[in-house]
Amino acid sequence: MSGMTGTAVNAAGGEVPASEVEVDVRYKETDQMGVVHHSNYLVWFELARTHHCRAAGMAYRKIEDEGYWLMVTGVQLKYRGAARYGDTVRVVCWLERLKSRAMSFGYRTEVGGKVLVEGRTDHVWVDRETGNHCRMPEVVVPVFRSMAGSC
Repeated sequence: MSGMTGTAVNAAGGEVPASEVEVDVRYKETDQMGVVHHSNYLVWFELARTHHCRAAGMAYRKIEDEGYWLMVTGVQLKYRGAARYGDTVRVVCWLERLKSRAMSFGYRTEVGGKVLVEGRTDHVWVDRETGNHCRMPEVVVPVFRSMAGSC
């Protein structure tokens, strides 16, 4: 896995830092038709998102140690092609939108430069002790703002 690898364009048209992970497609991730089952893209998005946060300086474990969760509230995937067993997919991740209580990450999954899946996950901050939604914890604000660019 590499660190911040470049930039992406968020929904507002701003340039933001992006990172990527590479995943070798395993046989167990394919379906009867020999293509990657659609559910695996969400797993790869999670890998890319946690890597992106870590590369920016805020590992998910640190967020949890501070007493917060970043709960998934929505997922969107747009399929354009299929990965197959033996492919190495590249999943690019960036912070798509940042608000005081919520955020979205954007993703692009590619094989050989061809975009196969584009997606987004939406998240809200949750206080682990109470289980209630809350504002972004002050300890993470600088890191997430640095990932946000012009969000």
